[in-house]
Amino acid sequence: MERPERIEDGFTTIDPLLSTGGDTPAPATLAVVFSTLVAVSGSFVFGSAVGFSSPAQDGIIKDLDLSVAEYSVFGSIWTIGAMIGAIMSGKLADLFARRGAMGFSELFCLLGWLAIIFGKNALWLDIGRLLMGYGVGIISYVVPVYIAEITPKNLRGAFTTVNQLMICCGVSLMYVVGVIINWRLLAVIGAIPCIIQLLGLFFIPESPRWLAKAGQWKECEASLQRLRGKDAYISEEAAEIKEYTETLQKLSEAKLIDLFHKKYAHSLIVGVGLMVLQQFGGVNAIAYYASSIFESAGFSGRIGSIAMVVVQIPMQVLGVLLMDKSGRRPLLMVSAAGTCLGCFLVGSSFLLQDLQLWKSSPYLALVGILVFTGSFSLGMGGIPWVIMSEIFPINVKGLAGSLVTVVNWFGSWIVSYSFNFLMLWSSEGTFFIFSAVCGVTVMFVAKLVPETKGRTLEEIQSSMNSFT
Repeated sequence: MERPERIEDGFTTIDPLLSTGGDTPAPATLAVVFSTLVAVSGSFVFGSAVGFSSPAQDGIIKDLDLSVAEYSVFGSIWTIGAMIGAIMSGKLADLFARRGAMGFSELFCLLGWLAIIFGKNALWLDIGRLLMGYGVGIISYVVPVYIAEITPKNLRGAFTTVNQLMICCGVSLMYVVGVIINWRLLAVIGAIPCIIQLLGLFFIPESPRWLAKAGQWKECEASLQRLRGKDAYISEEAAEIKEYTETLQKLSEAKLIDLFHKKYAHSLIVGVGLMVLQQFGGVNAIAYYASSIFESAGFSGRIGSIAMVVVQIPMQVLGVLLMDKSGRRPLLMVSAAGTCLGCFLVGSSFLLQDLQLWKSSPYLALVGILVFTGSFSLGMGGIPWVIMSEIFPINVKGLAGSLVTVVNWFGSWIVSYSFNFLMLWSSEGTFFIFSAVCGVTVMFVAKLVPETKGRTLEEIQSSMNSFT
């Protein structure tokens, strides 16, 4: 198509409202918004799966006469499924394209929910939870990658962070609604977003960068035109994608060992490092065991958990709004510093309780948990996934994304499994360790994590690969 022009003072100029080239901010078109909403329906499924087990526990144990041990298997087996899904996620996203991988994952999630809805014993529940975990493992990689690949550079951070916002909303909905309805009906509610995404996938475009990698240049331009608007000038962006992709295609097909090549070292350190620090900062220990932490500190678990929900969503929304204004690095450092402070306050509460120095120490634990939850939602929850989707070049993105996602899920399993043992060893020591890890995160971000705000994916990946 011809580049849109207008006449001003006898000179021909490019209309900045229609151009997506240069530094002119690109608009959030209806196609980008709708495609993002369809994609993050999968994120809502992710959050629903996380939040389901806690409110459903009493009802399932009573109705199916399960032991605590049997329910513990049901609650934790999905992490195993998620690790399997994460291992395969990058390959599936490369093989079936981004839309195909999302549809594939949702079929497993839907089957998982159906097995739980109609399950009559522990075996069916475990099978359903395992299938759901497998689907979520794929979703956790492909959704942020798809969003990052379809959005303009000036909107990419905020739109990709909606992934984490919808996970948060899914968890919160399950917790609040699960208090008042039967667990089978709660599972039905969890299955609805699966159907929404499966239907929505038929109406959204494929990632133009995946199409370029597959050599489908006409389809790539058509997808990009649809995403940027029918009157938008896309030639510069399309040419940049094509040039970068053709350069990468001259390289041999990437293998796992290739990820450890020197030119990918910076990207790999940043991607894996952020996921390790995110998990070992204690997020899943607090998310999975919030009620017991509050009760151990001498505070009401129910009131504390509701307070977490009240704080979490507004802070997540604030993070989305700030993402493309403040940049990734400042938001990450503020968020990590806040989680450091939150864990330190909780640890101090347990220490004061053990020393019997302050009768109001339970309130310090509440403040600490809320500071941690709010700070984590502001940046550490979503930004590592945003950066993961930005820093790896298309030829290794599948393998690298799978590795990073597996590391995240494996770290989640380690922390959630070991937390109760750590608390028996030392409650205050556990949270002081989490606080120290969060402090290290601030330094890690300051020294190694690049600022990716306002840069195209190709610019980011070229600069990362040239790091020595």
